[in-house]
Amino acid sequence: MHNEQMYTLIDGFADQLKDAISIGQNAELKSSDKTITSVVITGLGGSGIGGKIVSQLVANEAKVPFSLYNNYDLPAHVGPNTLVIASSYSGNTEETLGALEDALSKGAEVACITSGGRVLEICKEHNLNHIVIPGGNPPRTMLAYSLTQQFYLLSNYGIISNDFETGLNAALNRLSSEKDEIKSAANELAGKLLGKRVVIYSEAEYEGVGVRFRQQLNENSKELCWHHVFPEMNHNELVGWGGGSDVISVVLFRNKDDNDRTQVRMDLSKGIWNRHTPHINEVWSKGDSMIEKSFYLILLGDWVSYYLAEKKGVDPVEIEVINFLKGELSKI
Repeated sequence: MHNEQMYTLIDGFADQLKDAISIGQNAELKSSDKTITSVVITGLGGSGIGGKIVSQLVANEAKVPFSLYNNYDLPAHVGPNTLVIASSYSGNTEETLGALEDALSKGAEVACITSGGRVLEICKEHNLNHIVIPGGNPPRTMLAYSLTQQFYLLSNYGIISNDFETGLNAALNRLSSEKDEIKSAANELAGKLLGKRVVIYSEAEYEGVGVRFRQQLNENSKELCWHHVFPEMNHNELVGWGGGSDVISVVLFRNKDDNDRTQVRMDLSKGIWNRHTPHINEVWSKGDSMIEKSFYLILLGDWVSYYLAEKKGVDPVEIEVINFLKGELSKI
């Protein structure tokens, strides 16, 4: 049953994206007379990763610095000229609620993405900009919603233009038309990862996509794994490969427009990894824009995590250890 639930949710990713675009376009958002000089995005897990990905997708356009905080508190620099975007799918994430209250106490411009809960109540109490997304599902399965709304909030405050919609629509079309090919490629890759310790690499600009894949393997596939990025891994982790073995399976996310020097680094590194393991898997993105490529890799990675769970015979929905932790915290 749970496998069917996760299958249906991942299979509906393109439909979610279509719905998310409509929600963003129809969101009733107020403008602000503040001069925004920095953006801080706060959120945890499946709610927080959208901020990481979007911050990278708008890095070449946004004229103000972005910071990401996945914790209870915000840094001292947050003030009236900071836009704080709080993302909590349930609306009850305790770390995000702490950061939200901190943002309000510092006089920041605050906007939220949530399906309800205490976050929505706070938004209404303080007349904050907010976008409500459909509730009732595991947060990690709702990334198309939480990620997409980040764009609309940033556009509302003039941090970015609305050009992002071109990329979103292109992603929607590709994910819809290539659904079967993506699933087939993911199933094949999952077979190669079965029984291995997975290491995920990408170009630094796509780190958020790599983190998303890691999180999906953690939660859906019940796998410990790690990620790193180029070129930074060439300055430290590459040496650690002296302790590598064939129990490791590498997944290397690649894009045709990755930095030329970085692509040389990737090819040379493959030769070094190959001294220790034959399990090296390259996944090339598809698309014309960074947005389109990112969504392609995200969905493919989601499917890999599902198929790996299926091959292992584990329930991709179950997160009892997180629920246990939350239950114990609620007693304190």
